[in-house]
Amino acid sequence: MDNATYCYSNDCTPLTSSKSARKPAGSTVVNMGHTAKVPPRDYLVWSLCNTLYVNFCCLGFMALIYSIKARDQKTLGDLQAAQECSDKAKWYNILASGWNLLVPLLILGLLVLLLVHLGSAEGSFDFFGEDGFQSFMNLFSR
Repeated sequence: MDNATYCYSNDCTPLTSSKSARKPAGSTVVNMGHTAKVPPRDYLVWSLCNTLYVNFCCLGFMALIYSIKARDQKTLGDLQAAQECSDKAKWYNILASGWNLLVPLLILGLLVLLLVHLGSAEGSFDFFGEDGFQSFMNLFSR
């Protein structure tokens, strides 16, 4: 089939009329200009998790607010404001996650210290025995 047998419209004309004129070019460099900016992350899922778990001083809720603001600004095309809200959401999430990890570790540490102290108290301390709770309360009434 030859290109001459086809009838092309004006907006779709072939670049060459013969196959022999088509020679592979060497290397072609295309200058794309500036690369497109990557839109900032909004950390929405992380914020939701922090909001639903412990949420000390509403840090998770603040992270959720800034995550939604970042998503809204990204949708509007204001990448500068979206980046600022994204940074705030990230730091609130870091603070909330740190608190969410710190509280259980502190409670566990205090429980271990209490059990060690009770184990080293006078005599044998049997918290789960018949008079365990009463003897536990007697420790604080001295």
